[in-house]
Amino acid sequence: MFDDFSKRSKAVRAALDLAEKRGWRDTSLTDIAQGAGLSLSDLRREFTCKSDILRAFQAEVDAEVLARAKAAGQEQSPRDRLFDIIMTRFEVMTPYRPALKRIVAYLSCRPGEGATLLCSTLASQYWMLAGAGAKLDGAGGALRVTGLTAIYGRVFEIWLDDPSASLDRTMAALDKRLRRGERFLSGMESTCQDFCRFACGFLPRGWRRGDHAEAPPQPASPPPAGPAAAAV
Repeated sequence: MFDDFSKRSKAVRAALDLAEKRGWRDTSLTDIAQGAGLSLSDLRREFTCKSDILRAFQAEVDAEVLARAKAAGQEQSPRDRLFDIIMTRFEVMTPYRPALKRIVAYLSCRPGEGATLLCSTLASQYWMLAGAGAKLDGAGGALRVTGLTAIYGRVFEIWLDDPSASLDRTMAALDKRLRRGERFLSGMESTCQDFCRFACGFLPRGWRRGDHAEAPPQPASPPPAGPAAAAV
């Protein structure tokens, strides 16, 4: 996943190695630069802070997962494709699991620092959904990304402590939560469709037809006969 020549890859790999040995708190930018064989100046050109290094790791994992993703078969459901992609993600991260455990332990006590990774985490799940061929347009796409991020976060915690080589606990948890999420999303989409049909019932008739042309002006009615007409 990481090449042996780019300064960026060397820094990310050094940071993970140090996190595994020392923990994330005791890993400084100077340590990372030395571990990667870089100067602090070189490191600064690539990253702004330690959290930026973690975001770079997420992006590298995204790219590797998408490179390994197989073309979706017609017989596969979107949920099955997504299941395969998320499990591939865990497979890609397996060599770095000890480091990730120590990083997560550190960030779990510092929610403010952990929150800086939220946007990159959402972006990662956006790409996982894209790799699975999911629809990502409109409000439904935003709901899918947010929902998968919540599912992934919980299953990620289980994966960190899953002792089996076959990741049985991880697979069971992921399958259960994806099924639950699929039912929830289906219900939400049905509710939105019902609401749209209900709201359309209150639109003017011409708007419902999509015909917004103005009606031609009607001729003025003749004044009524009687005393008022006679006085004009």
